[in-house]
Amino acid sequence: MFGFFKKRQRKKIREGDFPGAWAKILETNFPIHRHLSAADQRELQGHILVFLDEKMFEGCGGLVIDDEIRVTIAAQACILLLHREPAYYPTLRTILVYPSSYLAKHPNDEKKKDHRLGESWQFGPVVLAWDSSRRGGKNAFDGHNVVMHEFAHQLDQVDGAADGAPTLGQGEERGQRRQLYRSWALVFSRDFECLQKKAAKGKRTVIDHYGATNPAEFFATATEAFFEKPRQLKKKRPELYEELRAYYKQNPVAWHESCDR
Repeated sequence: MFGFFKKRQRKKIREGDFPGAWAKILETNFPIHRHLSAADQRELQGHILVFLDEKMFEGCGGLVIDDEIRVTIAAQACILLLHREPAYYPTLRTILVYPSSYLAKHPNDEKKKDHRLGESWQFGPVVLAWDSSRRGGKNAFDGHNVVMHEFAHQLDQVDGAADGAPTLGQGEERGQRRQLYRSWALVFSRDFECLQKKAAKGKRTVIDHYGATNPAEFFATATEAFFEKPRQLKKKRPELYEELRAYYKQNPVAWHESCDR
């Protein structure tokens, strides 16, 4: 019963008016928006409305949260939800935003601290650096997007494990889901191993070398490449591109081709 009312409430929010001031923020800070079809633009705007209704933003390090910050980050998080049955990152409640890179404890050494641009916790917040988040939204072609990276981790963590294998085949029969996971595991394990070997040799790759750290980081960096360097990824790693295309139910190559016209 709760789920029914939640879906109805979200549907009502999605159908609401998208503020003109927010549309101007998208135009400035997320220009890929203008290259989406009219239907996709409206769908994205609807997801942003729900996201901003349900998630809380907190400024850290003296940063004051405003609509530019909220809408810019929400747009990049919600582009991952197009054409899918969105759960809107169910375990996430709060996004913490720093003005720029911040110091955080090293996971293996409490006495050591690292400078970070973002992080994602399964039952905690997503943490982001605002300058990097804004830069990632404005530049859709460099293969680096901290918001997409951290929210890809959120998708990966929905099933309870950050292992590079998000939930696949929702609504499909068991046999079909099994086949989807088998194909995903085959392609991702092979391409992950390939990235590890090339990164170890210092060879240039479409996917950031950080993806060689572990399967979870591979999925997150592959997501960045899928949305920001889709033509290169499709050419170099066609089977990986198709797995991501099937999962995200999108074809970013079409957006990037429209940018050339």
